[in-house]
Amino acid sequence: MIVEQRLYTFHPGKLQEFLRIYEAEAMAVQLEYLPHMLGYYVTEVGLLNQVTALWGYASMQDRMDRREALFADARWIAYLDKVRPLMSAQECRLLRPAAFFKQRLAAQLALASKENP
Repeated sequence: MIVEQRLYTFHPGKLQEFLRIYEAEAMAVQLEYLPHMLGYYVTEVGLLNQVTALWGYASMQDRMDRREALFADARWIAYLDKVRPLMSAQECRLLRPAAFFKQRLAAQLALASKENP
């Protein structure tokens, strides 16, 4: 199991526009391919105008396969064309759970699968 942490930084004044577009046009599409959304957060303190998204995957191959399918969807590409100009930076980290957390992560992935069949 792995967790992908994606950090997006937006130009000042563009965060709310991004969130509106994502919720209205992209979240449902993304969940069709990436059903294990573990969290979606907005920075309140520190460097502002940021969103952190956490996604769970069974393996690196699972991640690659799911993202390849997502990027083959014309709806996703149209969404990216709208939001990329709003961003100033993007980061991605792949995280491996500590041994004592693997069982809890597996339970969270199972719950996310039930919420987003």
